Amino acid sequence: MIPSHHLNSLLGLVIVLCLVPMKQGIAADLTTIRAELPPVALWSGASEALIAQPDDAWITPAERDDFKFTPSYQETRQWLERLVEASPSLSLHSFGHSAEGRELFYIKATPVRDDKGDVQRPVVLIQAGIHSHEIDGKDAGLMLLRDIGLGKKSDLIDVVDLVFVPIYNVDGHERPSAFNAAHLRGPANHGTRDTAQSINLNRDYAKAEAPETRAMLALIQELDPVLYIDVHVSDGFDHGYDVTYTYAAWGRYMHSKAIADWLNGPFEAGVNAFLRSQGHNPHFYPSAIDYHEIEKGLRVSGEGPRWSTGYGDHIRMPTVLVEMHNLKPYRQRVLGAYSMMEGALRAAATHLDILQSSIEQDRQRRPDSLVVRWERDEQPMETIPFKGMAFERYESAVSGAKEIRYLGHTETWNLPVTGQHPVAEVKLPQAWWIPASERKVIALMDAHGILYETIDSAIELELDTITMHELKLGPVYDTRVQVSGNASHAVTKVRMPAGSVRVSADQTLGLLAASLLEPEAMDSLFSWGFFPQMHQKAGNMERFIAVSLAESMLEQDPELRDSFETELAKNPEFAADPKARLRWFQDRSGYGNDGYGVYPIKREL
Repeated sequence: MIPSHHLNSLLGLVIVLCLVPMKQGIAADLTTIRAELPPVALWSGASEALIAQPDDAWITPAERDDFKFTPSYQETRQWLERLVEASPSLSLHSFGHSAEGRELFYIKATPVRDDKGDVQRPVVLIQAGIHSHEIDGKDAGLMLLRDIGLGKKSDLIDVVDLVFVPIYNVDGHERPSAFNAAHLRGPANHGTRDTAQSINLNRDYAKAEAPETRAMLALIQELDPVLYIDVHVSDGFDHGYDVTYTYAAWGRYMHSKAIADWLNGPFEAGVNAFLRSQGHNPHFYPSAIDYHEIEKGLRVSGEGPRWSTGYGDHIRMPTVLVEMHNLKPYRQRVLGAYSMMEGALRAAATHLDILQSSIEQDRQRRPDSLVVRWERDEQPMETIPFKGMAFERYESAVSGAKEIRYLGHTETWNLPVTGQHPVAEVKLPQAWWIPASERKVIALMDAHGILYETIDSAIELELDTITMHELKLGPVYDTRVQVSGNASHAVTKVRMPAGSVRVSADQTLGLLAASLLEPEAMDSLFSWGFFPQMHQKAGNMERFIAVSLAESMLEQDPELRDSFETELAKNPEFAADPKARLRWFQDRSGYGNDGYGVYPIKREL
């Protein structure tokens, strides 16, 4: 008989399993699937003492189930509501709703209860389940809140408040299946990476399309946290570290230089020492150049604001991406996540003065340029010792190639770490002008908290107008068709209608504004396809008019005739297409679409 407390967790799992088509010769057997994971190394550590005893009234659902299952949204909330009722230092708050209408909520832990909200204390914001199959942080956070709220570790909030979001991607969380993530060693009922709208929330910070993202941006602006922790679980390759973490480009290419120094200094030293004291083995998150040929080494890359870490860098908010190692058992991963959270709280409290000073220093920075394209260095920046998992290579009859088989014990490798160098940048203007018609873009400025001025009446200005040439539509990525092109600039007289807005670069969020509004930037709104009108040409003329116009243009412009004959000679398809030939003239006649390729946002130099 299935225990009643498993029913919510298992119901979605059973439904999904029933809907999976069974192909001949393939068994839908969770045990068989998990047997294909590499061997697991034995582990024990001091953090095991954190686990509640079976008869403890405050045992969490995951502890109760020996970390085989993670509780549902409803079960999680009910457990937390009971805890909040029992603890004067905890409170539950709503901060929005998901696409399917589920409430987004957080728990605040503070020794100061002021219903008027007059007391402003530094906040550490920790979120779990941005990818809801990577749910370790939620179960670790429940344990941590219990220990803080019931007094065992109340010292953790002596200096800083904790705000904990247990489930960020709540809709994905409620779609549990054993088949959501074959690379994870537990739990048995994790959710999905994407939301109900198929949006990856950790690719959505810049474009902010999901209601969950808009809610999180508003929460960040409300709290202004001194530290933002985003808890994930890794994929990739097998190695000997159970808690890995990173910042934007590991701090190497961060715009927020003082914050990078704090993260790479006091934070890293404090967190690593604490994790090791708890029996865990920390390391920076190892992104491999080639996961199949690990000997090529690790890579460090510049980050745009689509990711939590890149976004934090752009808004001058210390942000840490935690990646528990997917091939470690769920029990070990949850305890490691707990220890990471505790270590982060202790580091923030211990070095709060330096942390706040670093944030202020970076918020005073006003960059005059923005790197828009990076390339991988030819030579590594350094070689580091790395505890990898031993493996052998074998010839696979399935792939027809050499494949990796991990052996379950560690060995030390010397791996090169290769960085990037900037190959293109743009000089930033004094301001950007967004026409009144671009309501979605203006609303996005509001969502990010970017400041601007609105004009009440139309005005004519000399502004830099960008035209994007060789427009190309890329693949669908995170529900959007990405766009690329080459930019040219020309200063022209532009009429900005009433209701248009001026976004000054001279503000704390000027760097974020630049990354969104400069079309050549890696996470610009142009690159995310926000301006489909740029790809649309005017309709064709009636043919008898187009022919007459083209003949007249050839007679009057010898240079145009030479260009036309050159195009005919080099492009046989064009030469054989009467419509294309006539279109060529229309585009050069003044009767073409002036908006084709023209970027609607202008630059004030």
